[in-house]
Amino acid sequence: MPQNQSDGGRVSRETELAFDSGVGSSAGVSRETGSQEEQQSWHPAGVSRETESKSGRGNGELDTPIARAARAAMTVRGNSDDTWPRPTECRVLSVANQKGGVGKTTTAVNLAASLAMHGNRVMVVDLDPQGNASTALGIERDEESRSIYHCLVEDAEIRDLAQPVPDIPNLWCVPATIDLAGAEIELVSLVARESRLKRSFTAFDNSELDYILVDCPPSLGLLTVNAMVACEEVLIPIQCEYYALEGLGQLLRNVELVQSHLNPSLEISTIVLTMYDARTRLASQVADEVRQYFGDLVLNTLVPRSVRVSEAPSYGQSVMTYDPASTGAAAYMEAAREMAHRAKTGVGN
Repeated sequence: MPQNQSDGGRVSRETELAFDSGVGSSAGVSRETGSQEEQQSWHPAGVSRETESKSGRGNGELDTPIARAARAAMTVRGNSDDTWPRPTECRVLSVANQKGGVGKTTTAVNLAASLAMHGNRVMVVDLDPQGNASTALGIERDEESRSIYHCLVEDAEIRDLAQPVPDIPNLWCVPATIDLAGAEIELVSLVARESRLKRSFTAFDNSELDYILVDCPPSLGLLTVNAMVACEEVLIPIQCEYYALEGLGQLLRNVELVQSHLNPSLEISTIVLTMYDARTRLASQVADEVRQYFGDLVLNTLVPRSVRVSEAPSYGQSVMTYDPASTGAAAYMEAAREMAHRAKTGVGN
């Protein structure tokens, strides 16, 4: 695996361009950071301190792309005075969409990392046989590793399967292995096959956690049904393209079926718009249609397409640690902030 690069956020060319155009936030810089910048401040030739003060660039705060990116990185990493509220009880959400490639795993991993970086205690349950969430969180696995498969088929306890995520305190992951690919066939003959995961969650004391995010596979099979029966909320990532809207109707029908027959308390609580490309009219039209249909369930934050978000899993990291100053990291941090504050106010729940 490539060398871990979680120490110190890098500043990419993408980041410089984004922050040069005003994308991202420079809020949340600590007094310590400001002091360091003040000591290292410099003045371009021909620009006096008085001129800098009038232009709002004085007091030791550099207004350059790199400086803005550094301040954003500090905020993303949680090194700010901003504190996020924690829910009164553990929120259990399934991240589901039967269409592949819409950003389910990316959304689950980066929301979890953002929440954990700001004081919430989070566990990610990787229910996808591909195990991408486990890879993105840096969880090492081999042929003998125990995974969520052993919970579903062999009644292993969740607590015994959860592993701490490297470099991110307050974040745990229940990994998936290739064994999970055969779980749907093995579950067919078991009693109460749709409620296997719910039984494990019921036996697990989640009072020590604030969020449990279940990353579902891109299908509507038994694994996804198990997730919806075990969870109280459904979080749906929707790619800002036409095909994403086409498959959404089937997902909503399945949610209604689970509500009617297996889990009456299930509800769609959060919609995240992903892979947004502001250069295309189609992306804006899809976003408008989703907001018109789902209303307040849709987060205000739009997650843009980002090369850094795609690169991060190859280093066994979320984008929050791989490049915390990138536009993707800033967007997922804002989305997680919205989730945290909505839990406090009850919006979307």
